[in-house]
Amino acid sequence: MNWSIALAGLWGLVANVMAMIPSKDNHWTRAYFLIAVGIPILGYVTYENGPWIGLIVLAAGISVLRWPVIYLGRWLRKWI
Repeated sequence: MNWSIALAGLWGLVANVMAMIPSKDNHWTRAYFLIAVGIPILGYVTYENGPWIGLIVLAAGISVLRWPVIYLGRWLRKWI
């Protein structure tokens, strides 16, 4: 296992722990933090392991952060 996959696994573990802690803003500040940290990790995974593994890690990240993706899709659909 290389460092990029280990970082992606650590990101997933941290995301799940952050989701278990109660929040007053419905976890949006934590979601922004996870997105900001996750994008470089996704790039690193894709660089080291290729695009297919990068797509798998992207799908895992989308499954964790599904509501920001749903709201982004709604916003894009409104403008198209």
